[in-house]
Amino acid sequence: MIFSTRKRFGCALLSGTCAALMVLAGCSAQTKEKEPIVSVQTTPAEKGTIVQQVTAEAVVFPLEQALIAPKITSPVKRFHVQRGSHVKKDQLLAELENADLKASAQGSQGDFQTADAGYVTTVSSGLPQQIQKAELDASSSKTAYEAQQKIYDSRKDLFQQGAIPRRDLDAAEVAVAQARSQYEQSQRQLADLKRVGTEQTLKSAQGSRLSSEGKLRAAEAQLSYSLIRSPIDGVVTDRPLYEGETATANQPMMTIMNTSRLIGKSHIPQGEATTLKVGNPAEVQVPGLDEPVKARVSLVSPALDPGSTTVEVWVEVQKPDPALKPGMSVQVSMTAKTAKDAVVVPTDAIYKNPEGAYYVLLAGPDDKAHQKLVQVGIRNRDRAQIVSGINSGDPVITAGGYAVPDGTKIKIEQPGAEGKEAATADAKPDEKAKGDPAAKKDEKKETKASGSAKPAGKEKD
Repeated sequence: MIFSTRKRFGCALLSGTCAALMVLAGCSAQTKEKEPIVSVQTTPAEKGTIVQQVTAEAVVFPLEQALIAPKITSPVKRFHVQRGSHVKKDQLLAELENADLKASAQGSQGDFQTADAGYVTTVSSGLPQQIQKAELDASSSKTAYEAQQKIYDSRKDLFQQGAIPRRDLDAAEVAVAQARSQYEQSQRQLADLKRVGTEQTLKSAQGSRLSSEGKLRAAEAQLSYSLIRSPIDGVVTDRPLYEGETATANQPMMTIMNTSRLIGKSHIPQGEATTLKVGNPAEVQVPGLDEPVKARVSLVSPALDPGSTTVEVWVEVQKPDPALKPGMSVQVSMTAKTAKDAVVVPTDAIYKNPEGAYYVLLAGPDDKAHQKLVQVGIRNRDRAQIVSGINSGDPVITAGGYAVPDGTKIKIEQPGAEGKEAATADAKPDEKAKGDPAAKKDEKKETKASGSAKPAGKEKD
């Protein structure tokens, strides 16, 4: 009896196990046979113009600016301009007190005139007279020497004849020696005066004249520092001092900006800056203006900023709008590259595989997704250029294609279809309530019932 019971239990267990295995095998086979379908959205690749733009924040500066500071410390005598005054180059802006400087300049002028007159006198009359006197002295000493030589020769003949004593001959010989020495000395003086004296005398006179002229120029320069002039054309944007206040040397007393040419200075990351060149078109978006202001790239720094490791780029606005003012923060958009008749797809439709290559998914006629390796050209936030890999008109999967394997079964949906169905489903109860009187009655009953119901707490009490 016990054996038969165990036998029946074993058979039942075996039958249940076999049934379970058959069910699992059927489910597994059914699962393998069922292929997943991914809902996607597509758009055809288009041909058109695509632009690569670099956008950055920039600060507006004038292309020319002068921070004017005096070179001397002196009270302000008179201002000739105010804030907002338009000025020209070399226009007189202000005068400082300069009575002492005028007096010094006049004294230096007198010294220079004296030195100049001495130089003219030396060149015109003094030096020629000295040379003439030296020539006369040389001629006179020559005559005296020749006369003494004749006396000596005559006495020598007489002495040889015994007509005169020895002492007369000796006296004549001494006189000849003295005359010859005087003659030689006068000749040397004349030669030195002609060779060296003329040059050195002229240098001395010219040196005195140049020294006086230098002092005069220094005094005039000091006087000119009291007259403040504009170094550029522009407009006065700052003038912190008033007449009578002391202007300190090397401290700013006025600022002039040339607002006819403004630039926007921005710092661009290295990768984006390499695509920019001088002359690229640009636009400046000014707060408060609906339309951007036209500009162009005027400078791309050849070196990185050591603090931020970015590249400084200037965008110049040659005809700025009055609303654009120095010191403003603006948005700058620079066009780096432009491609015409390019195959363009949405940027979100481009993916990268594990090997680092770019690809897109095309919706094939077999209702499957097919990966196509592509070469990407110009790329911006919304669209990207496909240099090679697909053609214009190819159906590119733009939504639902992320991480979809090659050859996956797909179902193409129209953009916004799900949203429309949801909106229609949400609108049906409201439309029914508006059009059906019975629904309105049911609504009123439900409201009345909910309003007359007692709170749970009270019922419990």
